Amino acid sequence: MDNNIRRLTRSTSDRRIAGVCGGIAQYLNVDVTVIRILFLFALIFGGFGFWAYIIVWLAAPEDNRLNR
Repeated sequence: MDNNIRRLTRSTSDRRIAGVCGGIAQYLNVDVTVIRILFLFALIFGGFGFWAYIIVWLAAPEDNRLNR
């Protein structure tokens, strides 16, 4: 099996609440600020950001890196 499979995980090193935005930013290889702003816009315009954050928080495991 290929050990380079990318998985969506919650970040333990770049977190504000649960590490969801940090994990998505690592997965997409973009700046975490961009993801946080997108979640903020989704929260303000329609409320989808809140539910998306909660779903990813519950579904995605924490990463296993020890870089705290």
